[in-house]
Amino acid sequence: MNPSLQHRILLVDDHPMMRHGIRQMLELEDDFLIVGEANNGEEALVVIEPLQPDLVLLDNNMPQMNGIETLRQLRATHYTGKVLLFTVSDAEDDIRDALRLDADGYLLKDMEPELLIQYIRNALNGELVISPGLTQVMAQALRSPQRQTVVELTERERQVLKTIASGFSNKVIGHKLGITEGTVKVHVKNLLHKLGLRSRVEAAVWAMEHLRNAG
Repeated sequence: MNPSLQHRILLVDDHPMMRHGIRQMLELEDDFLIVGEANNGEEALVVIEPLQPDLVLLDNNMPQMNGIETLRQLRATHYTGKVLLFTVSDAEDDIRDALRLDADGYLLKDMEPELLIQYIRNALNGELVISPGLTQVMAQALRSPQRQTVVELTERERQVLKTIASGFSNKVIGHKLGITEGTVKVHVKNLLHKLGLRSRVEAAVWAMEHLRNAG
């Protein structure tokens, strides 16, 4: 496959055997190209610019700099690629911090290999990916007294919220709903304020919990 058509992936984990196993698995997929590995967050920050990965698969429990702090610094350097936390921790604090730093997903290491591959592809396509069974934990982690109050949304706001949860960009949302990109931005801003949320990722998780059975 033409390398220019492959998704560039950086593996960050302090366990060499884990990195080796994931690398072997992902390299069997024609659309993935492993461009590098890092033993910890500090190494990842050094190689991120020269390697220019499309996605970083990031462990959390690492020496020197853990995954959450690495994510924080990656976003501070304006890295715009996808970042997936891939960890053994289902602690609410870790999940909340990851989402508020705009992680593109939170995955547990006990998942089946085929599911990891699927979730990586979904994240590269703009979706928020969450390990099976973590949705409620994530919703609880993001909940606050303000978010537990009854929130009245207009029908248009509900439509926008559902499309945010599907991972669509403002431009795509506008096309789907027949409104301008600028109008979508206004709706998103109003939604975040009304729901007491800080980011689109938090809005997506809120939608998963509250709109799952909505019409």
